[in-house]
Amino acid sequence: MNFSVAKDLTFEQAVEIMFGKLKTHKIMALATSVNDKVMVRNMSCVFYDNLVWFKTDKNFRKTQQLYANPNVALCWSGVQIEGVAVNHGLVIDEPERKFEKLYEKYHDGSYNKYSHEETEILFSVEPKFVEVWDTSQENYAYQIFIDFDNKSIEVKAYDQEGK
Repeated sequence: MNFSVAKDLTFEQAVEIMFGKLKTHKIMALATSVNDKVMVRNMSCVFYDNLVWFKTDKNFRKTQQLYANPNVALCWSGVQIEGVAVNHGLVIDEPERKFEKLYEKYHDGSYNKYSHEETEILFSVEPKFVEVWDTSQENYAYQIFIDFDNKSIEVKAYDQEGK
């Protein structure tokens, strides 16, 4: 079976593949949980500094969950990220306002409608464990598991040749 990427990837190459699939921005499903109550909702995300960034209103239920338990999962297509959310305060207080500029560029509808609220706060998610699904040139599925804490990866075939 020929994979579209080498099975002996380095950690850095695997991270590059992950962010390469995500590109600059996506609408991702964000899962939060407190006291065994799990919520999932779509979030407009941008990516820079090897982090996932999003904003939300500080009074929303999901934000209260993030305060209580910063462990989250995000998913888009074949990329699933488990990580820890960090509150950076008000969107307008970010140094150089990088998020705000990228958010306006990629999510202009939401930016124009909500970004000027004084209750909008900025979160980043530092990936801890990531699962990337992909297919080979011959259409065989495989997974790349990326462990950020140990800086290790595993490439695992899902399909067997001839199935």
